[in-house]
Amino acid sequence: MRLATVRVNGATRAVRVDRDAAVDLGESDLVAFLRHADWPARAAAADGARYDVTGLDYAPVVVAPEKVVCVGLNYRTHILEMGRELPEYPTLFAKYARALVGAYDEVILPASATQMDWEAELAVVIGAETRHATPAQARDAIAGYTVLNDVTARDWQYRTPQWHQGKTFEASTPIGPWLVTADDPAVGPAVTRPGLDLVCEVDGDTVQKADTGDLVFDPAALVSYVSEIVTLAPGDVIATGTPGGVGHARKPARYLEDGTVLVTRIEGVGECRNTCRREVR
Repeated sequence: MRLATVRVNGATRAVRVDRDAAVDLGESDLVAFLRHADWPARAAAADGARYDVTGLDYAPVVVAPEKVVCVGLNYRTHILEMGRELPEYPTLFAKYARALVGAYDEVILPASATQMDWEAELAVVIGAETRHATPAQARDAIAGYTVLNDVTARDWQYRTPQWHQGKTFEASTPIGPWLVTADDPAVGPAVTRPGLDLVCEVDGDTVQKADTGDLVFDPAALVSYVSEIVTLAPGDVIATGTPGGVGHARKPARYLEDGTVLVTRIEGVGECRNTCRREVR
């Protein structure tokens, strides 16, 4: 199943996206819908208002998650090619909900940053409250998967050893267009083996290409690890990290500019296509 949050008549609605229509799930957004313990059955049985799938206005798939947890340095090949050792533990940082935009919304490049970079990522959405989860329990807590680009202000990120300040500028992080549920036979089992193709394009140039089977810490391991620190709630997001090919590492470096078209695609999951716009104060 594909579940999404769409904008309808000035408000948002949680929907199931079928081939011929988007079916209203009876809640204002997907975070509220996932708080129902029986959300999978509700989603499958939903028969609410129907919206034309052509031209759906996708909001961020989760509009106001309680937490957005991000992972750095998590693609095995990229780490080894940089001459680093594989990490013993995940590198974590956080975003705020206001950083998120929809799959086709504009990405805002802040006026105060000059080195805005791309980072294509598979994102996990939590479907049940989870604390101290074993890997098996963590797998059961995953509602599904979506596409995210952790657009980063490198000149702010590296001002200090803490990355957070470069990672959560408002309206900078596309996510969506929908959540593909973890029970999808073409996606759920394939996330880790053999992996799903992940691609990032900048103005038509393929700048990142990897597969999710190369993750050092897979989605269940990340959910389990983060749940030792904090309770994960329905609608929370874990961004699993990006592979090589980011603009900051290129020689010469390459960054997003006003008018740049940024495409983030994951096989079987979906595609974000966003035009970048420089902030006007």
